[in-house]
Amino acid sequence: MNINTEHLHYWMEAIRQSPDPIRTLDAFWRGQIQSKEWLIKNLRKHVNQHVDIDIHGGWVGTLASMLFQSSVPTKNIRSIDIDPTCQPIATMMNKQEEIVGKFKAITADMCEVESTADVIINTSFEHITQDQYETWLSKIPNSSLIVLQSNNYNIPEHVRIANTLSEFKEQSKLSVIWAGELKLPKYNRFMIIGKKL
Repeated sequence: MNINTEHLHYWMEAIRQSPDPIRTLDAFWRGQIQSKEWLIKNLRKHVNQHVDIDIHGGWVGTLASMLFQSSVPTKNIRSIDIDPTCQPIATMMNKQEEIVGKFKAITADMCEVESTADVIINTSFEHITQDQYETWLSKIPNSSLIVLQSNNYNIPEHVRIANTLSEFKEQSKLSVIWAGELKLPKYNRFMIIGKKL
């Protein structure tokens, strides 16, 4: 996908203003961007009207910015992350949309947020336990399209990985509409698009 120069300006400003620019730059590693491009490409096939989107574990707002610049018909996006340092960075990353009321970054525990969006994205599946996930899932409407990503990258901050796509499907407890696997240099990324059973 192409990033327009106005958005790129805000990306650079977000990095510059970040209290920890090196950590913020982690959001731009090749695997991170490829995973988001892959999500957008496949989500587009399942969205036929303008939608409100909630991103749980939205981090510094990169996915939101990429969605706004994509062909996914997007009305509004909320980016939710438990880390309070993410909110100002995500707001700057999406400044154009924030100014016109289409974007809002929120500091909150995803397991405590009530979501009513048409599309609910969680790319932080490996960072929450099964019990936390089930609490999170219980607060999502049956009508929402759910997008989940996980991986098989076994590092300390990943409290629960999936070793295979089949295992990820079992962990998700969703009615799966689409599922796929993206092979990256250090790990495989898994993705499911589905709805609550």
